[in-house]
Amino acid sequence: MKQRGFDESCEETRQNYRFPLSRGRNRPLRIRLLGGLLVWVTSLYCEPRSGWFRKREDNVPGLHIELAQFGFAKGCSPAMESRVSRQAALCPSLQLAQEELARDGLQMDVKAVARVTYQCGRGMLALRTDELRQWREGKLPVGKEFAGKRISVQMDGGRARIRGDLRPALATAEKTDADGLPIENVPGRSKKRPRQTFDADWREPKLVTIFVHNEHGRMEKESRAVVDGTFLGPDATAELVAMHLHRLGAAQAASITFAADGAPWIWDRIPTIVRLAKLDGVPIHEVLDCCHAAHHISLALAATGDNPQERMPMYREHRTLLRNGQWRRVVEELTELADLNAELTAENEKVRTEIEYLRKHGEAGRLQYPTFRKMGLPLGSGAIESSIRRVINLRLKNNGMFWREEHAEEMLQVRAQVISRRWDERVKEMRRHLCRDGRTGWKWEPQAMSCKT
Repeated sequence: MKQRGFDESCEETRQNYRFPLSRGRNRPLRIRLLGGLLVWVTSLYCEPRSGWFRKREDNVPGLHIELAQFGFAKGCSPAMESRVSRQAALCPSLQLAQEELARDGLQMDVKAVARVTYQCGRGMLALRTDELRQWREGKLPVGKEFAGKRISVQMDGGRARIRGDLRPALATAEKTDADGLPIENVPGRSKKRPRQTFDADWREPKLVTIFVHNEHGRMEKESRAVVDGTFLGPDATAELVAMHLHRLGAAQAASITFAADGAPWIWDRIPTIVRLAKLDGVPIHEVLDCCHAAHHISLALAATGDNPQERMPMYREHRTLLRNGQWRRVVEELTELADLNAELTAENEKVRTEIEYLRKHGEAGRLQYPTFRKMGLPLGSGAIESSIRRVINLRLKNNGMFWREEHAEEMLQVRAQVISRRWDERVKEMRRHLCRDGRTGWKWEPQAMSCKT
């Protein structure tokens, strides 16, 4: 702080802030360092000037100008925030993360670990929302990371339990005997009943992974995938895909392959992604995961009612035909088999559904596996299945684990950056963004991305 040019750097930060800031005044605040030491410092705090923008923008924060030069977050040093957030993302629970930090000498309670982790997640989400806003306005710079590379884009959904607000627990009537007296030896009668409870519903977070693949359709070892996800729905996920493709320079890529399972929400939004990301000059390929396609052959054969020993050779034959690109023959033979079992009305409808599934994707050109193999394209969606397991299932889907929706989104973002090995660069970008705009609101209204809209 005593070095020459420090005051000029502080003034430049103040001038470049998104909202006009006052000259400021010194404020005392508590900072926790990486070693666990709590220190009280006095720092120059510049609050937003009163004016017309204060009426339009809610929760406009000020800025500790001097601490912002070093990347300090609210109440903690940058090294401490990064260490705690990474540990919380890697461990299966906040309690275990707190114990591991204590072993390294950083004494914190679980609530402090949660506060720092969610604070970091909100900062990363605010950075993502700002990039999305710039992309919509046509101001987001175009990178060169994907220039000349073969790109694969894969999307899928996971599962996590989101808890609601607390509500009074409904009293349960005690079991009584024939005389109307409570039965004293009922199991659990002496158990203490909670006064409040909450409802927990399963939600499907959408995840996307974008990576560079080689001539064999496999991810290049030295490359790093882009992993991102959200609970805001399929439109928001598709918009994030278009933004990331633009941000990393996919318009100059050698080819882009969309590989996924048969979920309609994915395929309906690919044309809009291509249009918004301006990928008209790039070869686009759509590939239905080969294992998912073969699984629907198995479902169709199972609906015929034959025993597993009889239908297994037929399944292997049709699976080989499908992998060799003869999907029309598979559809014809399954249709003939369905006609022979026409008397089984309910099961016959299941067979027709699976046949229509294969026909739809075959006519869309997503079952040309020999051609895809010659072009060196990935034939499966194993990358996104692995990302779902590592990012969501191993951290957000443990037994008895419930999340607030905002905390689940924040943890999903932190975990995704750690797993994709892009933590350091995203943290630096987040700190630069918070020096320009201290708002941490990250929710946005996604635009309609389905081609049917």
